[in-house]
Amino acid sequence: MGFGGRFGAGLPRISDGSLLFLQHLISKIRPTNGGSRIGIVFNGSPLFSGGAGSGESEIRRWIIENDMLESVIALPDQLFYNTGIFTYLWFVSNRKKPERKGKVQLINAVSFFQKMSKSLGNKRNYITDQHIRDITNLYGDFQEGEYCKIFDNEDFGYSRITVERPMKNEKGDIVYDSKGRPKPDTSLRDYENVPLKEDIQEYFEREVLPHVPDAWIDENKTKIGYEINFTRYFYQYKPLRSLDEIKADILALEEETQDIIHQILED
Repeated sequence: MGFGGRFGAGLPRISDGSLLFLQHLISKIRPTNGGSRIGIVFNGSPLFSGGAGSGESEIRRWIIENDMLESVIALPDQLFYNTGIFTYLWFVSNRKKPERKGKVQLINAVSFFQKMSKSLGNKRNYITDQHIRDITNLYGDFQEGEYCKIFDNEDFGYSRITVERPMKNEKGDIVYDSKGRPKPDTSLRDYENVPLKEDIQEYFEREVLPHVPDAWIDENKTKIGYEINFTRYFYQYKPLRSLDEIKADILALEEETQDIIHQILED
């Protein structure tokens, strides 16, 4: 049934049906009477699994290009009894408010938790009522800050271009086909992901040609992909420790080790 069915956007790999289930839920949302909103908890794979042209990427592309992805909230790890992984709360809606049209809100709430006094399996953290209010306020305020980023839909898209280089014979001369075009050397083939907001040719001339002047783009192989790289968007640089600090720690450990050895020998 194509887009007339539940899974018209694409099919993910059989080992992970998360995005398949999300498409099923989307098929149930009301197109009228104010629309609907879906909230669902995923692991990290639906954000980025699958390259351009894959089932996962095509599903993300369909959801985002149709302006249905409203917000993604990164939750702390060790929240659930049977797994310690980080999880993400997706909000998908066909009733976005005017200020949210064409936008996606990302909230980084991985530090919004309190340690449990006693763990239950893999569950060692929990979200307090205050944390819930804080996350809710971040979502409702719709303002960028330390824990909140707002992006255009296109920010998550990219063009995956195929970069070819010419085949050369034993003498180092370029080999041409019957139409006088250089034959591509598949062993030298490479790929680049160009953000949708960037001009492909300008990117190619700036990032590729200075390093491989004989390269060209096989435009017939260009594919559009979508991914949400949460870690990159909220990355905070932490400077490396100084050599003096590292040296002091090593010396302290050596001294501690010597004390332990002396105690053992004396006993």
